[in-house]
Amino acid sequence: MPSELAWGRARSDVDVLSRAGLPLHQFMDEASEAVRRAIPFVGGCLVTLDPATAMVSSTRKVGDLEGRNDGDVEWAGIEYCEEDPTSLARMVHAGAVAVGVNEALGGELDRSVRMADFMVPRFDYVDEARAIFADKAGPWGAISMFRGTDDAPFSGDEMVLLAELAPAFTRGIRAGLLARMGRTDAGEDPGPAVMVIDAVGTLVQSSPGATAQLARMSEVPNTGDPLTIVHALVHGARAFARGESDRMPRIRVRTADGVWLVLHATPLGGAADRAGDVVVTIAEARPQEIIGLVADAFGLTAREREVVGMVLRGADTKEIAAAIHVSPYTVQDHLKSIFEKAGVTSRRELVARVYFDQYIPRMGAEISPTGWFAG
Repeated sequence: MPSELAWGRARSDVDVLSRAGLPLHQFMDEASEAVRRAIPFVGGCLVTLDPATAMVSSTRKVGDLEGRNDGDVEWAGIEYCEEDPTSLARMVHAGAVAVGVNEALGGELDRSVRMADFMVPRFDYVDEARAIFADKAGPWGAISMFRGTDDAPFSGDEMVLLAELAPAFTRGIRAGLLARMGRTDAGEDPGPAVMVIDAVGTLVQSSPGATAQLARMSEVPNTGDPLTIVHALVHGARAFARGESDRMPRIRVRTADGVWLVLHATPLGGAADRAGDVVVTIAEARPQEIIGLVADAFGLTAREREVVGMVLRGADTKEIAAAIHVSPYTVQDHLKSIFEKAGVTSRRELVARVYFDQYIPRMGAEISPTGWFAG
């Protein structure tokens, strides 16, 4: 059992890393290593979650799992389609922060389809520790850490430490998602990105645009098979069709060049061999979607989000005050709070951070009827 000194070092290291403004992949790598020194594991997987849906939007694997993408799609099918008391969705819904699966199930791993049918036979992992990294805006990420047959199960004390580390992980993931990344020219528009998945989970049709966008999603180092995300959406769409969910699923994903993509899935009607088909589309996020996600990341209130939207549209203080029926002094108070949360000092910096990272690479392109660049 690691010493209290090692646990204190982990708390300090992850806290410092979370405040360093590191790119997402760097934060994940360094923070997971800091945890590993205090809570040993043989393999692990860190994921980002879309806070709007709690669905996995990217993965980063460490230890024995680094570079291994086999089984990602099978894992997604189990995670999103099977009933499991320790699934990410169940943990998010219950407000659970950290769980040792062996302890939570009383040693009865057969109660978890994920463990019994996947982790044990495929990887020889006999225990998993899971933690959710969330704040009031929703879940931003999670970690899964695994131990093999020669290792002791994760202890309750280790889960307490992992829960204590969760706020720093949340902060680091949010900062990593917002960190300015090297951007490249948007290049040629690959066209509509559309895929059709049949009832047994086979990709039966795919447009050239979809192939290009999947390749783009794969460029983030060690992120796993992007089809994992696609199949998570497919399971979500089928749950919606069965009345088990109240909204169509969507996931927002950030690419290596800093662009946000939005993936949607919709069940299709059909008969015979086309029954059960699901169509998945991928598109670059529109400004209003980016604003919503970034506003969540900054932890803005509903009123502050309104103010940000008007600032981005060029409204001055008096115009904002008139629109939301408050005094100019109140608007200034809102702006001060927004600037503090966003880590900027002026409207210009705010606009540059929230908006221009989606626009600058496309400046000079034609504008489509939607108000977005035509490509």
